[in-house]
Amino acid sequence: MDIRHLRYFVTVAEHGSITRAAEALGMEQPPLSQQIRQLEKNLGVVLFERLTRGVKLTDIGAVLLPRAKTILELQAQFLSTAQGLARGEMGHIRLGLAGAVSLLPVIPFTIRRFREMAPDVTIFLEESNTPSLCTALHEPSVDIAIVRPPVPDPVRLSVFHLLDEPTVIALPRGHKLADTPVISLDMVAQDPLIIFPRELGPGFHDAILSAYQLAGVTPVMGQQAPQIAGTIPLVAAGLGVSVVPRSLSQIHAGGVTFHTISEPAPCATLAVAIRAGQNMPLVTRFARVLRTACRKWTNRQPGQDFFDLE
Repeated sequence: MDIRHLRYFVTVAEHGSITRAAEALGMEQPPLSQQIRQLEKNLGVVLFERLTRGVKLTDIGAVLLPRAKTILELQAQFLSTAQGLARGEMGHIRLGLAGAVSLLPVIPFTIRRFREMAPDVTIFLEESNTPSLCTALHEPSVDIAIVRPPVPDPVRLSVFHLLDEPTVIALPRGHKLADTPVISLDMVAQDPLIIFPRELGPGFHDAILSAYQLAGVTPVMGQQAPQIAGTIPLVAAGLGVSVVPRSLSQIHAGGVTFHTISEPAPCATLAVAIRAGQNMPLVTRFARVLRTACRKWTNRQPGQDFFDLE
């Protein structure tokens, strides 16, 4: 049985006439009559009682009619969903975010812009570290991830640079340099450096230590934080200082001041990663919106509200 037979059945039932149904379907009456008889033969039931003028449903036909309509509605929904997925307008995206990335204004900007373009898409967020996100991409329990490069096993991933976020240094309130707006790393060389474990973000971890070396000093290593954002509470507790992405200065932690770092200052590089060879239009479209937003973020004027760029 072909799906079109159900459409013929429903149309004839709605018009009460094979002739009028044929006109509605844009076909001749004899072929439609033949198709209805073939459907009845295939099903082993009589769907219509033939009258002098028109037809009417048999009791069996009346029972089957709503089910036929349901099948046709499901077909229409199936086609609509498939077409929406092909255009990147329907479905869901599982977005992974490396530590502290969610605080960067470009992320909510991207999600907001994408939701305006594709309101029927649901976005699920998962925050973790870069190695865990790369594992999630392979599983796959994440569709696309914003990571801190380099990534493990880059052959199986497609990775594209997004931006280089400036960093600031976080000092405990009451520090002797708390009133100094711009600080060089050699000025805090004797303060314990609170940093996250290297395996959580080797690129950013190494960039911080390299900046100290370029400043001609070797930092005193302090207590490790469980994650990038976890450095701030430890600084507030007076356990040392920390170099963090500038977006973390939005955290209003009591007992911490944030200061610009003079050159050499490390950057917190971000990239977008997807599975190599993935062909999900929805993911490709989101990645395109994300990369465009990051270019706007990079090229904005100092002090300009990013959301004014809309």
